[in-house]
Amino acid sequence: MRLSNRNKASAYNFVHTLLVMMALFGIAAFLLNEYRFHAVGDESYIFLIVPILLLVIFHLNGRQIFEYDSDGEALNFKNRNIIPFLDRSLHDEFPKYKLIKYEIVRIFFIKRLYVTISSKNTGSTILKYEISYLSQKEINNLKLSLNKVVKTNKENND
Repeated sequence: MRLSNRNKASAYNFVHTLLVMMALFGIAAFLLNEYRFHAVGDESYIFLIVPILLLVIFHLNGRQIFEYDSDGEALNFKNRNIIPFLDRSLHDEFPKYKLIKYEIVRIFFIKRLYVTISSKNTGSTILKYEISYLSQKEINNLKLSLNKVVKTNKENND
């Protein structure tokens, strides 16, 4: 099964650009109000707080693009940011039989996928992927595919 939200990258780029422009205009409006016009009182801090808070929330959600491929004998996970220099992209590929379990954690608006795989050196390793930008349908498809792999692995180990 293949799962990807790469086709939404242009929408994420648009939202990011819009938020950056809002932040820049907010800073300009704040500075103009403070040093030139004095039209708004203490409420002028809203020009700074709201756009910057929205930009921070956008980036706290994590990497926007998530790709998953379970075709063949290996599981392939890719997780990257729309802005390449902001964060290192993740790319992991390992055989299906190494998958032990997975867990999806939701905290407010942030969603993370934790995948536990068997490892020769340490016994098991936990890999973390950010899936906040996946739709509920995509998350359900991901769960279905991972459940199938985990179930097959448990049957083969017993």
